[in-house]
Amino acid sequence: MNSIFKFALLSLVFSLTFSCFEDNDDTASGNSDIKNFVWKAMNFAYLYKDDSPNLANDRFGSDSDYQSFLNGYESPEGLFESLIYNRETVDRFSWITNDYIALEQQFSGVTKTNGAEFNFYYAPGSSSDAFGIVRLVQPNSNASATTLTRGHVFNKIDGVTLTEDNLRTLLSSETYTIHLATYNTNGTDVPEDDSLTDGTETITLTKTVYSENPIFKSEVITVNNENIGYLMYNGFVADYDAQLNTAFGEFQAQNIQKLILDLRYNPGGSVNSATALGSMITGLSNGIFAKLQYNSDLQSNNTNYDFTSTLSEGDAINSVGLDKVYVITTGSSASASEMIVNSLRSYIDVVQIGTKTVGKSQASITLYDSPDFQRQGANSGHLYALQPLVAITVNKDDQAVPSTGLTPTIEVKETVSNYGVLGDVNEPLLAAALAAIQAGRFAIDVHGINPILDSNSFKPHSQEMYLD
Repeated sequence: MNSIFKFALLSLVFSLTFSCFEDNDDTASGNSDIKNFVWKAMNFAYLYKDDSPNLANDRFGSDSDYQSFLNGYESPEGLFESLIYNRETVDRFSWITNDYIALEQQFSGVTKTNGAEFNFYYAPGSSSDAFGIVRLVQPNSNASATTLTRGHVFNKIDGVTLTEDNLRTLLSSETYTIHLATYNTNGTDVPEDDSLTDGTETITLTKTVYSENPIFKSEVITVNNENIGYLMYNGFVADYDAQLNTAFGEFQAQNIQKLILDLRYNPGGSVNSATALGSMITGLSNGIFAKLQYNSDLQSNNTNYDFTSTLSEGDAINSVGLDKVYVITTGSSASASEMIVNSLRSYIDVVQIGTKTVGKSQASITLYDSPDFQRQGANSGHLYALQPLVAITVNKDDQAVPSTGLTPTIEVKETVSNYGVLGDVNEPLLAAALAAIQAGRFAIDVHGINPILDSNSFKPHSQEMYLD
């Protein structure tokens, strides 16, 4: 996504005091000053502060104790990582940067892409070699001007065999060439005897500045005289709320009876956009859609997000007033995508189709080395900033998304040998949703293998949830 992934805390009162030690000044900084900033910022805002003993308000009895603690870490990064609560299972998403200028450019959409998105899998019989499959080609992008299409398999970039370890480096180049390959099922339904065969065709891709419209596909499918809305929505981006509302105006005009919301590649985004989408689906204009909850010191900032009848610009919401929705998810669905499923379940029937989601319902904020942790007045001696988790979303019944992700009602995987065409009624995940609508069939098809990574995995801010 090329949206602005930033989180603006509402009405935060930066009132915590640090009686045992002096405030850092705004002069050139060394590691000690930066580590001082890291601890204070995390002590103030970190969502899991109560679970990290070294962040307790009474952790240090004197300034010398505090300085000795900071000096125990060689780098700000080391200190930051030591303060993270359960990195492997709970907080997989907080991070630190030593260049907030580059971070701000990313948040402002100043990024480049070739317009191709990939899923990556282990090569048959290997736990290190990898191969990629094109999952999506953005319209009017560099990739769309080539012969690249969804379902293309490749196992090399610039002649180098893909491995789990070299993907980030190979994909970071401004221009690179992928080497197409063939995935062979060898006539069986089990992946154990699958194989890859090198091809001869190559395709060169070049990154350019590109603005992605998250509304990738919106159409009405007629099955057995029933109008079914299909929306593939790839990011909750406030700048496109009006276009999203227009799509629902079309659904409304065509009197859809069912809706399939395809969030399989949607990594999240704006809470406000998710709330508006909830109103478009349900027709509800009031009541709690979701709640945002902070750490124990910041409970006064807890916020409810209510269903609405208008967009932020004042336009009336176009709603279809459904009491049931079919949502397609995968391991690339995160944050606001998961919030939609979790929040709607308090009001309507949600049939989740595909595979388990990421398991991220927390929101983050950029914290700078300034007296109030905001951008203005940031220490001019360094460019460090933090992006920690500071709040978590729950539904009106106070239920959070499990850290292990949301489990689908109907489990269907994207099969490497048959990705299908997005929006086509025979595409496996869409076909499963249509089957559930038509006949109530809940057959489980778990054949296939799960991706180990996708192309968004290499964007540090790709699974953010933010407020406008």
